[in-house]
Amino acid sequence: MVKIAMRWIYLSPHLDDASLSAGGWIYDQTQAGNAVEIWTIMCGFPPTKALSPFAQYLHAQWGMDSARQVVSDRRVEDKNSAAILGAKARHFNFLDCIYRQDKAGNWLYVDIYTPPLKQENYLPAQIAAAISARLKPDDKLVCQLGIGKHIDHVTVRLAAELLKRPLHYVADIPYLFNFPEHLKPSTVGMKKKVERVSRAGLKAWKEAILAYESQMSMLFKNHRAMRGQIHQHFLKFGGQAFWEKA
Repeated sequence: MVKIAMRWIYLSPHLDDASLSAGGWIYDQTQAGNAVEIWTIMCGFPPTKALSPFAQYLHAQWGMDSARQVVSDRRVEDKNSAAILGAKARHFNFLDCIYRQDKAGNWLYVDIYTPPLKQENYLPAQIAAAISARLKPDDKLVCQLGIGKHIDHVTVRLAAELLKRPLHYVADIPYLFNFPEHLKPSTVGMKKKVERVSRAGLKAWKEAILAYESQMSMLFKNHRAMRGQIHQHFLKFGGQAFWEKA
């Protein structure tokens, strides 16, 4: 099998989004000899031990105490998931929205489904610069559509679009299951392409999602429900759906 020089780079807002949204296709790509890297953007270590009430609530759901534990443990989960898919995991140091503060130390977000704040107008350009510094000319980029309007997904999409490079978009899972009405407005002016995913790819996709054990209760009702929803999504699209700007 001949290795292909160029890389597929999946821009993942959080430590699970790429595997959730495109795990089956990533597996098939790596099995075909493609170099695939998952670049998670919002997975830095917060500079303070203090937590907002919102972050404390989420930590309780995850069964973790400190932000350092959350980021450390989730990075391990991410590496394990990427290994199942045959991909390489890279971690950037931007903070998850639940840990971000303004200059006065006020917590910026008490809800993840909210438009970007004016105080963070600089952030997409900052992220774009960090991504650009690591890109090679032949890299192919895959970005989340931002379905569900999660602030971090929207921000990473804005950053990706500042790069002025061709982008392949994938639908955010599980947000697509919860907000199916967001798909059409998120893909206006785009053309869709579906790549076949093998049965082995489908199996690896589910296994890669299970690697994010700390997040399962937040993402799906249970393991069985996850397997069923991913399988139905696979059948509905006939594989991995991508969107590109026409």
